[in-house]
Amino acid sequence: MDVMSKPDYYEVLQVSREVTVTELKKAYRQKALEHHPDRNPDNPEAEDKFKACAEAYSVLSDPQKRDMYDRFGHAGLGGGAAQGFGDIGDVFSQFQDIFGDLFGGGGGGGFGFGGFGRRRRDPNGPARGADIRTDVSLSLREAAFGASREIDLSHPSPCEACSGTGAKDGELEGCATCGGRGQVARAQGAFVMTTTCPACQGRGAQAKEACDECEGDGHIDVERVVKLTIPAGVDTGQSLRLSGRGQEGVRGGPAGDLYVTVHVEPDEDFQREGFDLVHRLSVTYPQAALGAKVEVPALEEDEEATQTVKVPSGTQPGETLVVRGGGVPRLNGRGRGDLVCLVEVEVPKRLSREQKRLLKDLGRSFDES
Repeated sequence: MDVMSKPDYYEVLQVSREVTVTELKKAYRQKALEHHPDRNPDNPEAEDKFKACAEAYSVLSDPQKRDMYDRFGHAGLGGGAAQGFGDIGDVFSQFQDIFGDLFGGGGGGGFGFGGFGRRRRDPNGPARGADIRTDVSLSLREAAFGASREIDLSHPSPCEACSGTGAKDGELEGCATCGGRGQVARAQGAFVMTTTCPACQGRGAQAKEACDECEGDGHIDVERVVKLTIPAGVDTGQSLRLSGRGQEGVRGGPAGDLYVTVHVEPDEDFQREGFDLVHRLSVTYPQAALGAKVEVPALEEDEEATQTVKVPSGTQPGETLVVRGGGVPRLNGRGRGDLVCLVEVEVPKRLSREQKRLLKDLGRSFDES
């Protein structure tokens, strides 16, 4: 979905922008219950609304993502920080701490609450591949104007020889630990806790003989190169999502996604604040007192580029001179931030005899005025 067509996350959960963490969690629980597909069998839009609520909560419950969203909207999330959800199981797996008591008690270890548990994923059916997360370092100019990178990835991938089962020729037998159920029960006081079987990872079956290629692990390490196009205006902490470029799925399932977190390296000329840039502009006392035109670095793809800034007469230390549009291009493509020059007046540490004489004469002239 294009960021321009995405709904406002606060409106999705029907909360104010000042909502607290506790109030946000409560609102999400209520909306999740309201839109759960099993409670709305005649409403085909219920599942989309259920997933939209989960996406909104995933952003607003994360302080860093919420701050970026409050400042720049969906564009501030870098096109990837707001993770979509493939199905109901994805929502449950990410927010188990919330749904554990809300949809619990259904028996069998699933998320119950009446018939809700029937949506549990078949452990022997197609499974989505895992997401992969990595980082990329950029110079300020690369982050400002966009760049292309090739990222080297090394990660486990389902073994082709055994289709990810870990079994030679794909031959499986019932798991002795869970009796083929895929789950094991453990008494804890007056309660019985049901969890995924650690021996078969919930499949209810184990390999008769370990696969020669992966030695029964079901995965092998792979190395590959991914080409990444970085949009102009990204900043440190933002993530880019490459759909379907993560780990391959198992038994015909879809691939996961690749998340690339951006880190912008410090720049010797500029300090970035959102889409604005701050430059420390050193001027001499005569320049500050009389006024002058000085050259300052310009944020352009040419690192040698400069621009002229007018210093008005009587400029004081700590004042700022603003160059409109001299900052970082905005993610939505609507213009650029500003360049803010913070004036620092240089005080020479060494003076010639003639300079000292002239300054003393100047000082006396101030005393006499």
